[in-house]
Formats: sequence, C-alpha cells, structure tokens
Amino acid sequence: MTAARDPLVLGSRTDTDRERFRFHTADGVHAADAFCPGELLALEHLWDRELDRLRTLGARYGVVGVVLAERATAVQMTTASARAAALCERNAAANGVDATVELASGLHSVDGPAGGVFDTTVFVPKPYTPLEVGVRRVRTALDELTSGGRLFVAAKPETGLARYEDALIDAAETVETVATRDGWRLLAATRPSTVETPAESPFDRIGVAVDGVALELVTAPGLFAAGGIDHGTRLLAETATVADGESVLDLCSGYAPLGAYAGLVADCELYCTDDDRLATACAERTLAANRVDGTVVTGDCAAGVADRTFDTVLCNPPTHAGDGVLSDLFGGAADVLAENGRCWIVHHRALDLDAHFRPFERVETVATGREHVVRLARP
Repeated sequence: MTAARDPLVLGSRTDTDRERFRFHTADGVHAADAFCPGELLALEHLWDRELDRLRTLGARYGVVGVVLAERATAVQMTTASARAAALCERNAAANGVDATVELASGLHSVDGPAGGVFDTTVFVPKPYTPLEVGVRRVRTALDELTSGGRLFVAAKPETGLARYEDALIDAAETVETVATRDGWRLLAATRPSTVETPAESPFDRIGVAVDGVALELVTAPGLFAAGGIDHGTRLLAETATVADGESVLDLCSGYAPLGAYAGLVADCELYCTDDDRLATACAERTLAANRVDGTVVTGDCAAGVADRTFDTVLCNPPTHAGDGVLSDLFGGAADVLAENGRCWIVHHRALDLDAHFRPFERVETVATGREHVVRLARP
C-alpha cells in the first residue's frame, strides 16, 4: 500500500507514559488528512470509562479501537474495506495495542451469526454510507451486544443523524444523546432483551444484456452503478477479448458484471477481487446467479491475488479514490499480468491517467465511447 501522507498524531490522555498516538493513513480511506470529528467526540466521552469487550464498527484506520484499548478487556475493529483493515492492523502494532481486526460487512445477511458478543460498540458512519445499509448495521450491532450492552453512534445531519436516531429509538431499550459538538451528536443506545434484524437481505437483482449475453446482476445500495451496469463497464465488456483456457482477473470487480460476462463467453479460470466486502458478497451472488465458476477475493487492489498471474485483467478503476490507490492498483495489475498478458482498462475520456500506466511497456487506446475510452496495456 502506498502511504500518501505523514502519520496523523493524537495527544494521549491515558494513565500510561504514552504521550501521543500515531496513525498511518492512505488514499482511499475516509478522513485520511485529518481525524474524523465524530470519532474524536466518541473518544472524549468514552476515554475514562470501562468498556469491557469493545468493538468498533466501520473502522477507518483504527483511531477509536487503538486509543480506547486501555479501557477495554478486548478490542475488535471491524471494517468492510481491506485497505482500512490493513491500516488498522498496522496502527495497532505501531502503537503497541493488542486488537483483532475483522474484515466484514457488518451485516448478518452477509457475515452470518456473530462470532462473539461485545459490551460496547462504537459506530461512526461515513458520509457516503447509504442510510439503508447504515441502519441495518445499527440493528446488527445491537444484536451482537451482550444483555444491557451499549452502542454509541456518532453522526451529524449530513451523515443521517435523524435516521440513525429513529432506528435506535425503534430498536433499542433506551436512547439518549450523551455528547455534542459542532453539529455532531453522540447517541448511546442500550441493547433490549431481543433485537429484530431485517429478515430480507439488502441485495437487489438486475437483469441486463451485454453484447447479446443475458446477465443477472446482484447489487446493493452504495456500490458503484448499483442501479445497473454503467456505460464504461459495458464498453469494456464489449471491447475486451477473453479466450477459452485463459486465467482472467476482474480487478475492482464491484458486483462482478465483467467477471460474470467473461465466465459466460469463455471457459476460463476466473478470479474477482474488490476492496469492499459488501461488493464481494454481491460478486459471489452474481457469479452464482449466472452459474459461473469463479473465486472471489476481498483485497486491496491486487494484493489479494498477488500470488497468481493472469492472461487477462479487466478493470474499471475507482478513479475518484486518489493517486495513491491508482498507483497501487495499476502497479499491482502489472505485477500479476502474465508475460504475454493483456490488461484492459476503461476510464473517463477527460482523465489523464498516463502516469499510472508507467508500469506497462505498451499502452494503446482500442475503443472510444461517448464518455469513456478503453486502453489495452501489455507488459
């Protein structure tokens, strides 16, 4: 992972000799340039409390779990992002904190029954977390608390404060505001004797045709192009060639429309990888819905498949994620490409990504659409 900036430093108010905590961050992780105010609000309120078994849900790079570890008997940091999970592990080790990190969606319908129970859970939703998914995570978090355990949710109006408060009022035994600052509120909810979690899954199914091939796609709120396959992905699928017997990687797969298409048009060895556990849960279901055999991996860029090589790599990269992510992504794609392999990448025509194509020896534009171009890169 390419670290894009110097570590963030947070002064310590614990009883130990520690003067400060240091946190490594990177492009692609929320609040990478400055600490999240909602997390700091939670820290201020919980700093001097005994938390017993602590869980942080949707951890960014480990701030809450690392700082509050002294007040807990055990710490688990949970995140749906493989990149964030690696940062949480790195920052726990760098600050001498004993904590476990779980790569999970935070939803019962994806992760299955809870692997353990917690006395305290802290959840600070990211501003781009879909409210439907966030509310489901709140209910799942309540269900995974011990009897009388407490869930702390920090939010502001722009991140869905009212919806989260309504969800807690509807599901929890008690709900109260325990701290406020600059529009942020910290809500504390107590687990009731029973918690009703949504019986239905958050997944949607979409039927589309790509170049005459019928696909059934399984999506979820918040994923890229959740409402249906986008023009860039469609152009890439219609342009790239995949042959029988090839090893194929759908890199940054999302819910795997490219992987499913490749698996239907060719008898290939297919891998799909994405940073987001909810995306890979959808990818697994997309492949199953289309009766395509393939392996789905949750990993940061190409790190999850770094031990393999591929004849064909298909990628619609997250160009919004920052230069650090793109650098890791393109470099990783070049590293896993076979000697005579081909990497097909689609991106918006207005973007200049030439600097990121430097790991490849040969790059050419092979298709131009209304808004996108497809470029073929070779080692």
